[in-house]
Amino acid sequence: MRWLFRRISRIYFRELEVVGEIPTGDVGARLFAANHFNALVDPILVLTQAPCPISPVAKSTLWKIPALRWLLDVADAVPIVRRRDDPDKSAAANDAVFERVASHLRRGGNVLIFPEGTSHNEPKLTTLRSGAGRMLARAREEGGLGLTFQAVALEFDERDVFRSRALVLFGPARRVTDAPGDADVAEWITRTIREDLQELLVEGETWEERRRVARVAEILANDARDSSLERWNALGRKVEEAVATLRSLDAAAVDEVGREVDAYFDVLARAGTTDALVARGGQIADRTRLGSAARLTVVLPFALLGAALYWLPYQIPRLVTRRFADDPDVSSTYKLGVGLVVFPLWAALAVTAAWTWLPTLPAAIATSLIVTCPFAALAWLDRWETLAAKSRLLLPTRRRDAWLVSASERRRALLARIDELREAAERGSA
Repeated sequence: MRWLFRRISRIYFRELEVVGEIPTGDVGARLFAANHFNALVDPILVLTQAPCPISPVAKSTLWKIPALRWLLDVADAVPIVRRRDDPDKSAAANDAVFERVASHLRRGGNVLIFPEGTSHNEPKLTTLRSGAGRMLARAREEGGLGLTFQAVALEFDERDVFRSRALVLFGPARRVTDAPGDADVAEWITRTIREDLQELLVEGETWEERRRVARVAEILANDARDSSLERWNALGRKVEEAVATLRSLDAAAVDEVGREVDAYFDVLARAGTTDALVARGGQIADRTRLGSAARLTVVLPFALLGAALYWLPYQIPRLVTRRFADDPDVSSTYKLGVGLVVFPLWAALAVTAAWTWLPTLPAAIATSLIVTCPFAALAWLDRWETLAAKSRLLLPTRRRDAWLVSASERRRALLARIDELREAAERGSA
């Protein structure tokens, strides 16, 4: 199941980066604590990208979904009753769950928990529950040895969009025995997990601030010719720290540059292009990109066939999500869940129809096309927005050059202002 969902994750996400202090396959007696944006996608990411086996702790209401119940049991998941699901639950209702998790950790097993308690749509971490710390503290009290815990940060460029990008960032592994002798172990673990997650994530006090931090990080990453989410995350955390420092020194200047950043991205949006292209001075082709374009051209007929064949099942997850997913934090869950049912079923029906109505050789050819064409369509889907952005640079030379000069000058001025603020933040920190 891990093998299968690891490949499903690679289909759902266009790019999936796994970085940081990645645990080895023989790691045991470790509690993994992650932030929680997407209800079902988040645990799938951690469970499939960590080399070691992990059992998740999940809300008990998920066991009411028949198909999901089977998957949860296969994953050795542990149900926990949340007060929001059962307002009348007693204080000792989860005692058996805590004992089960503590026993699993004590025997060398690994556990995944989302200490925020629920998935959410906030620009920063919400309040962390103390359950993770209490589970580890109990395992220690019962004689557990070698107990550790590790924060896992999950970042997405567009977390509710199919074929977006995702980053799984493993923080430092912490030993429970490092808790100060006079400290409440559970409280120390909870506080340490929060500090580690805050250190790993790009956050903002408001969505506007978080968006501006992300945009500045994108500009700096493109300036360094590194578009990876790992680089964006590292720069974003530095920008976030600088903004926090500057807020106490000159909040007006921070807001002014923020508005300039928004204005620059508004210009890009109206032009239908990207900062990455402006950073490259309008260069839309090199040897690598020409090779990629050649491969795309070769698979174009298969992509068109795949798009036509799978147009209807491609729409169904989106329609279901719009109808039933009223919270952004469950959109990806609906899209992934419905897609896991609709696409295989549609492919199976198409293959059955081919073998029912066609002779053997044409049926075999049709089957191979039914299975492979959607991946050719995905290759074009991934590059469609980029191709649209590049089309702005295919205008008649005079118009293109005028627009590019204007955008480049605006970008250079913005970078100069960002450098001024960075230097001011460094002086303020000193």
